[in-house]
Amino acid sequence: MGLFSKATFYTTVNHIKDLPFHGGKEVAFVGRSNAGKSSAINTLANHVRLAYTSKTPGRTQHLNYFDLGDQRFIVDLPGYGYAKVPPDVQKHWEALLGQYLQTREELAGLVVIMDARHPLTERDVGMLDWFSPTGKPIHVLLTKSDKLSRQQATQTLRSVKEYLTEHFPQCSAQLFSSLKKLGTDEAETVIGGWLK
Repeated sequence: MGLFSKATFYTTVNHIKDLPFHGGKEVAFVGRSNAGKSSAINTLANHVRLAYTSKTPGRTQHLNYFDLGDQRFIVDLPGYGYAKVPPDVQKHWEALLGQYLQTREELAGLVVIMDARHPLTERDVGMLDWFSPTGKPIHVLLTKSDKLSRQQATQTLRSVKEYLTEHFPQCSAQLFSSLKKLGTDEAETVIGGWLK
């Protein structure tokens, strides 16, 4: 039984004042809209519909909490970089995300989801830039890696790791595929370490 196997929906938060006081630790998942964030959470939890996946990017519009038991939580954050959201909604998300990521004491680390075919976009690097000053660890999941050949995937991982080592030394990275269930053990080991 893995760390995520007992995951259940806990609460949805739309305002900082509503963040739960649970006295434990949480790990947040963030990524560009349609990089495969909800699918990654579902794959880790071995649950088809825990986090809501959608053909329409930008569906996660709040902070969605999932309870892993023992005062441990994962938080699914709104996707960034999707234009079809009204500017006022976008502004609200950015304020909510910013405040949450930079001030939440219970936050033990951040999982950044990037599409392995287009990693380190301007928005991705912006997110890393923005979160790094907290000093908390960051783990990059390069999703949809099954869409690359083995050689391309290896090369992508190598170049992403080189970039991170140079610019964001507290960052680790791995290949991940929800479709092939690739990389789940590695991700679980990293995240589990943060939640201890």
